[in-house]
Amino acid sequence: MAFALPDLPYSGDGLDPHISSRTLEFHHGKHHATYVNNLNNLTKDSPLADKSLEQIITETAGDAGKAGIFNNAAQVWNHTFYWHSMRPGGGGTPSGDLAARIDAAFGSFDAFAEAFTQAATTQFGSGWAWLVADGDGLAVTKTGNADTPVARGQTPLITLDVWEHAYYLDFQNRRPDYIKAFLDDLVNWDFAAENLAKA
Repeated sequence: MAFALPDLPYSGDGLDPHISSRTLEFHHGKHHATYVNNLNNLTKDSPLADKSLEQIITETAGDAGKAGIFNNAAQVWNHTFYWHSMRPGGGGTPSGDLAARIDAAFGSFDAFAEAFTQAATTQFGSGWAWLVADGDGLAVTKTGNADTPVARGQTPLITLDVWEHAYYLDFQNRRPDYIKAFLDDLVNWDFAAENLAKA
């Protein structure tokens, strides 16, 4: 079973003016597609070829001999999750159980936003910032390169890609402005709530 590049959950210009269609053309159409192609080549005719991304990630995590497979599988998963972590007209604050759980974990939504911004800002080099369900609570975490909370037994709720190719065409070196645009105008709280309900 070959993996396929998933379609974006919105049009190519759906995140304008915050993330441009040109960024999505390269980020989704080139970077994400390359991870899919690499994963198919690395798992072809192997026992992993018929497994899910989550199975491949958990079975190869920490295995130095399978680092290439892990990195590409995790990047396919992370990117697919990232696209859904945003929506046109997103941002703002969550509601319902998700809002209550954020308040319980962080004290307030503003405190969560500060923690998430700090994680995304201080992830050195390439990586990801996450809101995750971890045990009975919620937590903000960050991972380097292709690493993912899926490999740690946590349930991701939303993620922000802080690899430079995610924002450089639109924000250049202004990562803090990209993080602010994500929280203010893009984050898909409905998606986060759906993930929380399944945790």
